[in-house]
Amino acid sequence: MHNRYSRQELFNPIGEKGQQLLKQKHVLIIGVGALGSASAEALVRAGIEKLTIIDRDYVEWSNLQRQQLYTEQDAQEKVPKVIAAKNRLQSINSSVEINEFILDAFTEKLPGILKDVDIMIDATDNFDVRFMMNDLAQKYQIPWIYGSCVGSYGATYTIVPGKTPCLHCLLKVMPNTGMTCDTVGIISPAVQIVAAYQVAEALKLLVGDEEARRKSYLTFDVWQNQHYEMNVEKVRNHDCPSCGQNPTYPYLSYENQTKLEVLCGRDAIQIRPAKPVHHNLDQLAVKLKPYGDIQQNPYLLSCQAPDYRIVIFQDGRVVIHGIQDIEKAKSIYYRLLG
Repeated sequence: MHNRYSRQELFNPIGEKGQQLLKQKHVLIIGVGALGSASAEALVRAGIEKLTIIDRDYVEWSNLQRQQLYTEQDAQEKVPKVIAAKNRLQSINSSVEINEFILDAFTEKLPGILKDVDIMIDATDNFDVRFMMNDLAQKYQIPWIYGSCVGSYGATYTIVPGKTPCLHCLLKVMPNTGMTCDTVGIISPAVQIVAAYQVAEALKLLVGDEEARRKSYLTFDVWQNQHYEMNVEKVRNHDCPSCGQNPTYPYLSYENQTKLEVLCGRDAIQIRPAKPVHHNLDQLAVKLKPYGDIQQNPYLLSCQAPDYRIVIFQDGRVVIHGIQDIEKAKSIYYRLLG
């Protein structure tokens, strides 16, 4: 009755031996929004030794619908997510060591944080960070679990360096909807399903049950009752610059990162993607219409929101007028353009 993990130990694939292994493991979660909240709580309840959480944002009212660690008071006080998350998680299981970092995940900071990490869990909202995570995972030989969700749709895949295709290999087969939570919304069941798969995969790897690891790229639409699994083992590319025979880890280099620049005298910030992105301006106009007045010509699209104006050029370059805060500009960019 006094063993908090007794029901988990009765589950044969974990057992007492697996529970002892969990008590020696360190998990890193990048992002503690919807997916990160759910995964962090499940892993802390499962009894891992150490959890490290990274997030740059603070709690807002729109988070409360699906981000299960946070309260109305957190939103009122605009508490940084990692602080609110740590407080809640330690009240759930005080024996777990929790390290929190209020920062934007980027390559200069992460290598030092990766020391003794056994698994990374993706709970981010953009592919810049995911591709960086992918290259770090390959370079330091750390398994990581990709996850994404928007609307009622979700996807997840487990990446083990040396054994599976990496995210770079999967580029040609991964669906890219271009949707974001800010443009089409999201429902909490989609979050919970992705997080459940991510945590299950993490537990398998942490207790050493490699045979049980899911080998497929999984997608679902919980509203439309659809579920697909794609066998991607054959898409592994031995010439992949991230995981191939001669890796160069391209997403760890500056030239392959999104560039931000404050435009002097214009009260604006320019964002240039690492690689050219050719937008369909007609589709983008429909997508952004709820956010403000749209003006469009063959070369660019402008959306006038209440607090800023965003101008999107056909080659992917973006200028956000009315702000000088780089972090706010990045937040707007990823919310609207993914």
